[in-house]
Amino acid sequence: MTSIDVDWLDAWDVEDGSAQARALFTEVFDAEPDGVWSAPGRGNLIGEHTDYNGGLVLPFALPHRTYAAITRRADRTVRLVSAQEAGTVVTVDLDTVAPGAVTGWVAYVVGVAWALEQAGATLGGFDVAITSCVPYGAGLSSSAALEGSVAIGLDALFGLGHGADDAGRQHLVAACIRAENEIAGAPTGGMDQAAALRSQEGHALLLDCRSLEVRQIPFDLASDGLALLVVDTRAPHALVDGQYAARRDTCEAAAAVLGVETLREVTDLDAALATLAAPGALDASGQDPEVTARRVKHVVTEIARVGEVVSLLDSGRTSEVGAVLSAAHASLRDDYEVSCHELDVAVDAAVQAGALGGRMIGGGFGGSAIALVRVEDAEQVAGEIAAAFESEGLRAPGFLVAVAGGPAS
Repeated sequence: MTSIDVDWLDAWDVEDGSAQARALFTEVFDAEPDGVWSAPGRGNLIGEHTDYNGGLVLPFALPHRTYAAITRRADRTVRLVSAQEAGTVVTVDLDTVAPGAVTGWVAYVVGVAWALEQAGATLGGFDVAITSCVPYGAGLSSSAALEGSVAIGLDALFGLGHGADDAGRQHLVAACIRAENEIAGAPTGGMDQAAALRSQEGHALLLDCRSLEVRQIPFDLASDGLALLVVDTRAPHALVDGQYAARRDTCEAAAAVLGVETLREVTDLDAALATLAAPGALDASGQDPEVTARRVKHVVTEIARVGEVVSLLDSGRTSEVGAVLSAAHASLRDDYEVSCHELDVAVDAAVQAGALGGRMIGGGFGGSAIALVRVEDAEQVAGEIAAAFESEGLRAPGFLVAVAGGPAS
């Protein structure tokens, strides 16, 4: 067994997180907030880069949450402060928010207000203090946690009435997606926002990204003697650097050539690949035929893997999920080409240390990986991964054991 120290990333107790947000608000704005709302980061068991292709995903809410203390204002001014951003107050006129007008973390907050108003809601200004224990830049969707905490708070403060049921929460999900896509400039799908707002404690969220229908899948690994280890590789991770958008563009170009709305409609992979390989098929799109074929192969097979994992969970064959995770990682690494050295080291070291399987999660190019392990092996697997990072001269990773938490509240 390795003697390497392991950095465990603990979640805050909800009362503690709320108290921290309230204290920051009081310190900065010299007043009590109207309330504190929070939303979770997310893990994703299976279904990567399938959401914007109309596919299936199976995320779950983490116990790690972002907390937003908020008070309504009588004007159109928004004042924002974050404990994770040096505590500097930023002021924005809500009437100036538009695509390209706001940058950085502030865009995810005021973007939600903008999107709600675009959908017909009547809002005003507000003061907000943010704090979070969702690991930042780890591919665990700190951005959707931020959006979700603000969305559920604004919904309550301005009486929008969307937060009471799942159908209403889908309206908030849509606003968060617009905020991220159009104001923050990250062309993500809707998985992260749905996980933040529509998950249920103790369940994974089977989301059909075409119909937006959900099914809550019981997800209690401990009852099967298993645990899901999340590895924050601490490799730089961003979704606004062009690589994510390039993958999406390739998929949309392929769908156009195949005559389908999204790659979800591809039912015969071999026939689709043959169409894409035909001379001149992709000339108008400017996409490389060989690269496009690999991208399409990943998406189609990954959607199938989601169905396979759901079937395994439904039938109580949870330990067999590990092999599917490993197959997904190979596809993400080789066909979709969104892995990186740190993610590969994490997954390879986990499996060598006895994990039942593992894969990178999130958009890729950094961020986090997951490994399905036996409960009694979790600490040793984490130690072996940490040792592998040290031997590779990489920055020490962080770890958490994922337990399916509740939605924004």
